[in-house]
Amino acid sequence: MPIVAIVVIAATGGTGNWPHLVSNVIPRATSRTLLLLAGVGAATAVTGVVTAWLVASCDFPLRRLASGLLVLPLAIPSYLGAYAFAEFFSFTGPVQTAYRSLFGFQTSRDYWFPEVRTTGGAVLVLASVLYPYVYLSARSMFLMQGRAAADVARTLGASPLRVFARVQIPMARPAIMVGLTLVAMETLNDIGAVEYLGVQTLTFSIFDTWLNRGSLAGAAQIACIMLVFVVLLMVVERRARRRQRFASQKTTAAVSDSVRLKLSGWKKWAATLACLTPPVIGFAVPVLVLGGYAARRLEQFASTRLVSALWNSVLVSASAAAIAVGLAFVLAYAARTTRSKATAAASRLASFGYGVPGTVLAMGVLIPLAKFDNALDAFLRAEFGVSTGLLLSGTGFAIIYACTVRFLTMAEGTVDAGFHKLSPHLDMAARTLGRTSSQTLWSVLMPMMRPATLTAALLVFIESMKELSATIMLRPFNFNTLATLVYEDASRAKVEDASVPAVIIVAAGLIPVFLVSRSLDKSGADRR
Repeated sequence: MPIVAIVVIAATGGTGNWPHLVSNVIPRATSRTLLLLAGVGAATAVTGVVTAWLVASCDFPLRRLASGLLVLPLAIPSYLGAYAFAEFFSFTGPVQTAYRSLFGFQTSRDYWFPEVRTTGGAVLVLASVLYPYVYLSARSMFLMQGRAAADVARTLGASPLRVFARVQIPMARPAIMVGLTLVAMETLNDIGAVEYLGVQTLTFSIFDTWLNRGSLAGAAQIACIMLVFVVLLMVVERRARRRQRFASQKTTAAVSDSVRLKLSGWKKWAATLACLTPPVIGFAVPVLVLGGYAARRLEQFASTRLVSALWNSVLVSASAAAIAVGLAFVLAYAARTTRSKATAAASRLASFGYGVPGTVLAMGVLIPLAKFDNALDAFLRAEFGVSTGLLLSGTGFAIIYACTVRFLTMAEGTVDAGFHKLSPHLDMAARTLGRTSSQTLWSVLMPMMRPATLTAALLVFIESMKELSATIMLRPFNFNTLATLVYEDASRAKVEDASVPAVIIVAAGLIPVFLVSRSLDKSGADRR
């Protein structure tokens, strides 16, 4: 429905603003978006792949510590990273203060310092918090490869770097492309960081055209261009993984798959530095900046404004998690029991929402809901003299709807993975013992699916709590979540006040990060 609504609005809304958009807005926004995608993609690819290979294939000091720390930036939403980096590199921040003290400068006119509020600054911020998507997928694939292919290449005279470039990266290409696709989608979805850093992307242009310029049709037309970007990303990802399949056999019992290349001399310390630098930049800097501000404002943790925003966040996130997990369970169980093409197609269509940026999704959700509310109110006024007001679009329902659509993919993937771990013979055995299909589901499968279901609910809950793009456009008047509270304070140049809800968001985001890191360590131990 959201996608159909956007296309209809764009096609029927008129072309009065189209000349202005074509000549002034779209070319600049598209070029900035492409530049941002290219920069973030290149930076995350290099950082994620190199660190994943070092952790999975090499042995160096602090390797186990680095493997866990490299995941931590996932807990930092991009908009929080932008606020923290802007403060960290500002004139009064610690970096420029130390720089002036070291060289004896007095004012900003005495020296040059790179500006964070640029496209390059946005690339730095987004790459610092998004590289774990590539790191996690590449690390999993490097662990699955074992040492067999690498050892064969070494016996043929290849150096470790040549094995990495010519053997291990091509084998890991499907996983790397999945990670890069997620990075690109998150980059397209971002609005808080790019707006704060002054980078006019297509996402920001939708927000500006709709709310600031009052042109719904123009915003919908830009949204259609973004949908083209999303489809192209998915096509590129599919084509990059086409015919990229391989089977990695286990080595003999005499040679363990967990044998790593032992680095020595300066190489081991270079590897340690390479693996510790990304989490320091992407996690330690935002936590130190925001945590330092929050530590000086402990009284705000009990403020009515914060408690209200926290309650709204919990209510919206819990509702979205419950609905998304319920729908994901239906989709995954239907795929398990029904082999029809229609079921598979419906599942793929339902999981398309994650690729749609939150700003685009908000527009596609709000307009149909508002039309329904107005039509229902007009009907009840005419027939019964009763006014219902805005039942759906004027409440938190619209935010719950958008979060459910956007994060259903996450829930469905987790639940489906849980079903794949259960043998279909369990269903068959229960049926032969006289249980019906529904009795088998409730008494046999659901108790065994509890860990996967809880994990899916937790992931959707945390992602909904961090979501800003859709929430900022769909929230009713005087309705704040933690994310919108941070956005409001930061947009008023009150980053210090925004630090308190920001710390809560980061603390909540650490929970799924811990689960992911623990799962990776466990899977690696199982393979060994």
